[in-house]
Amino acid sequence: MTDTKREAPASLEKRAAALEIVLRRKADMPKNFVAEFTEHADDAWITANGAQMVARAWTDPEYRARMLVDGTAAARELGFEFPEHHRNLVVLENTATVHNVIVCTLCSCTAYTIIGAAPDWYKDLDYRARVVRESRTVLREMGLDLPAATEIRVWDTTADTRYMVLPMQPPATIGWPVQKLATIVTQDSMIGVTRLEQVKG
Repeated sequence: MTDTKREAPASLEKRAAALEIVLRRKADMPKNFVAEFTEHADDAWITANGAQMVARAWTDPEYRARMLVDGTAAARELGFEFPEHHRNLVVLENTATVHNVIVCTLCSCTAYTIIGAAPDWYKDLDYRARVVRESRTVLREMGLDLPAATEIRVWDTTADTRYMVLPMQPPATIGWPVQKLATIVTQDSMIGVTRLEQVKG
């Protein structure tokens, strides 16, 4: 038997750089495409977009109603766009009796142009596998202990349908201006793994 030594794989950074070179050669991709795309994503696809939608829904019942019917159109009202393959944005309203939580069991898809890039825990296989079967336990482990009477609904993201949770507005914040309300809305609350009720006025 021959003793062959296998080289350790190159770092992720080196592999990404090599892939970029190949893409530039094969697809005539502009030299600065990746850097410019990353900069655009960092600047434009952020949690603050979804937070603005939530804050508007809390203060404008008509916008809230439109958002629950057609999340994509409601996002566009505020100037937010989607990649072509994100055909539908479905907004799920949390209530005192129903709590929604989002997952992507196949990978880590989110409505990233609205709620920002998926956090590491969302990509983790443990979360993706368990939240569907043990949603109450997983949420409790993440710090959200829901009453036994609360119905938990788990929504699995698909290639063309993305979800966003509309969290309940903390009672102490009623009457706040939209801009201030937007500052309390977190990515976790729009995924559904936390609630915002503890925010004080």
